Amino acid sequence: MTTRLSTISRRRVLQGAAALSVMSLGMPSWAKSTGRLVVGTSGGDYDRLIGQYIEQPLLSAQGWEAVHDLGTDLERRAKVMAGARLPRGVTDVQALPALFWYQMSQAGVLSEIDYAKLPNAVNMLPSMRYPFGVATGFTAAVPLYNPDLVEKPLSYKDVLDPKHGNKLGLIDIQHHYVMSAASMAAGGTVHDLEPGKALLMELRKAGVRIYPTNEAFAQGLKSEEISLGIMWKSRAVQWQDAGVNVRSSSPSEGALKFVLGWCIPKNAPNKDGAYTFINDSLDKSAQQGFANSLGYPPTVTNAQVPAELQSRIGFTDEQLNALVDLDYAYLTKNEFALRDWWDRVFKA
Repeated sequence: MTTRLSTISRRRVLQGAAALSVMSLGMPSWAKSTGRLVVGTSGGDYDRLIGQYIEQPLLSAQGWEAVHDLGTDLERRAKVMAGARLPRGVTDVQALPALFWYQMSQAGVLSEIDYAKLPNAVNMLPSMRYPFGVATGFTAAVPLYNPDLVEKPLSYKDVLDPKHGNKLGLIDIQHHYVMSAASMAAGGTVHDLEPGKALLMELRKAGVRIYPTNEAFAQGLKSEEISLGIMWKSRAVQWQDAGVNVRSSSPSEGALKFVLGWCIPKNAPNKDGAYTFINDSLDKSAQQGFANSLGYPPTVTNAQVPAELQSRIGFTDEQLNALVDLDYAYLTKNEFALRDWWDRVFKA
C-alpha cells in the first residue's frame, strides 16, 4: 500500500519539524510506526511508477507501507538539511541525482551505503555503486538530431559547432552538462570547465537558442526550429514514441552519465525500511518496468529488456565503459561562479 501526503499534510510535516527544533518534541507517530517508511520523491510519473513497480508488487508483500513526501529536489534537500540537527529525521529515503548525493554527503547529512544490506546489489554494474547513493536508473547526455535536417553528429564537437547557428539548441537547466560537454568538445575535461567557455561564446555569437526546460527543447525539435542539441538518450526514446523525428548518437569523447536513485538521510527514522525499499528497487522486475516506461537501462545485469528496446535505450559495453561522470567535487566547489558566468556572460 502506498500513501501520498497532501499539500496540507506536507506543510504540517514541515511545521512539525520546525517545532521539533525549538521544542524538542517527539516525531509524529506515522514516522516511527513499524512497517512504514517515508519516501521523498518529486511526484509525477516517476512517483506513480515507484508505486507500480516497487511498492505494490514487492514492498507491500513484505509488510511495508510507503508514505510519499512530495516536493522538488531543492525542497526535499532543504528539508533534509534543516532536519539534520534532529535525533530523527522526517524521511527514510530520498530520490535524487548523483550530484546531490555528493553535495549532501559533503554536508554530513547522508548515511554511507552499506551494500551488504542490499542482496540485489550483487547484480549491480560496478559503475552504479556510489558511496552515498544507489543508482537505480541512468542515461547519458548525447547528441540528438533530426536526420532529415542535419548530418549525424558523432561527437560533442560535432554538435557544438558554430556552423549550426540558430539551428542548435541548448537547455538552460542543464548548464552543468552543457558546460562539461563544451569543455570536452574543446579538448578539455570535466575537471576544469574553463576550456569550454570560449566555445560557448562562439555558439552564442552564432545564434544558438537557449531553451528554459527539456519540454521547451522538445517543442523546438518538433517544430523544426532547431535541428540538433544535447539531451538525455532516454528522452530521445520518449520523444520518438511521441512522434518527434529525432535520433541520438554516441559522442566519441564519451557520453556524460546522468545517474539517479536513492540516498538515506543520516537520521532516517527507519533505515531497515530504507534498505528494503532500495533493495526492491534493484529487483529485476522493477528495473525492467522502469526501462519499459522511462527508457532508463537497468543498473543490474540480471534484468531482461527486449532486444529492440535495449537497442534504443541502452549502451554497448564499449559505450558503457566510456561513460563519464561529472566532476561532482569541482562543480560543487565552483557552483556559484559557474552559474554566474552562465547567467551573466553566456546568456546575456
